[in-house]
Amino acid sequence: MTHHTPTPAHTVQPVQEHVAAFAPATVANLGVGFDIFGMALEAPGDIVRAAFRERPGVVLEDITGDGGRLPRTPGRNTACVAAQIVLERLGAAGGVSLRLEKGLPLASGLGSSAASAAAAAVAVNALFGAPLGPDDLLPACIEAEASVSGRHADNVAPALWGGIVLVIGTDPCTIHPLPVPTGLHLALVTPDVAVPTSHARAVLPARVSMHDMVRQTALVAALVHALHSDDLNLLAELVEQDPIVTPARATLIPGFEQARDAARTAGALGVLISGSGPTLCALCADAETAAAAARAFQATYDTLGLSSVSFTTRPGLSGARVIA
Repeated sequence: MTHHTPTPAHTVQPVQEHVAAFAPATVANLGVGFDIFGMALEAPGDIVRAAFRERPGVVLEDITGDGGRLPRTPGRNTACVAAQIVLERLGAAGGVSLRLEKGLPLASGLGSSAASAAAAAVAVNALFGAPLGPDDLLPACIEAEASVSGRHADNVAPALWGGIVLVIGTDPCTIHPLPVPTGLHLALVTPDVAVPTSHARAVLPARVSMHDMVRQTALVAALVHALHSDDLNLLAELVEQDPIVTPARATLIPGFEQARDAARTAGALGVLISGSGPTLCALCADAETAAAAARAFQATYDTLGLSSVSFTTRPGLSGARVIA
């Protein structure tokens, strides 16, 4: 990915009055790849509607789908932070007003804040004729993420580019697309328990043994091999073998083992924690198995008396994009 930053020679004018953009949910880590792997989903995702305004800056007109939980202050909302940085990078005339439609549950491990940032960045860029490419929008999205959950790109990179990516750093040249396995279908469940990223990081061990470090390194290398060799069975085996992060975070997710076992019984090849959790993601070889795994997930949490939302989807090959 080449990195080119246009330098506005003059004030950039809008080419349309309104733009809507969609950005997908993302599954980070893929089990063994803590903070270095991310996968976009076809659905769900967030929608940001941007409109030009004469006055500079960003105004947040409305948020729907968040139950009133997200901050309305522009400096504390990732969509607004990303939008403001894109405006500055463009050298835009005037500002924008945003309407954010949340299609993702908050604190779910599905990259909610990253989806908002990516959708806003793409919408504002498109409002002014889309002179910036995904590489140029990445820093705005990373800064937005940093304002709420730390400086990392394992959610914003796949949200922008789509597919599966390897994230070595935060510069576009350190982010590498990886092959998406043929026939991969996904079943996901989000139990009704919030796991904020800060909590999920707090439970991680401060130190790991040399044995675990070597094991984890081998698993990461094997996962890249599985993707390049289109070996879904090997991929599913590997995502469950994380010796460090998954065992720590599983303690934050009620019913983790029961839900994992139920999905496997339904035919899922492997189950991982999506990002910081509590969403669980099952890797399946076809749509029918994914549907059965989603039903098994749902039934497990129904039995436990805990409300949940389960659904099926596929890896999203397209990232954040303008929609009609």
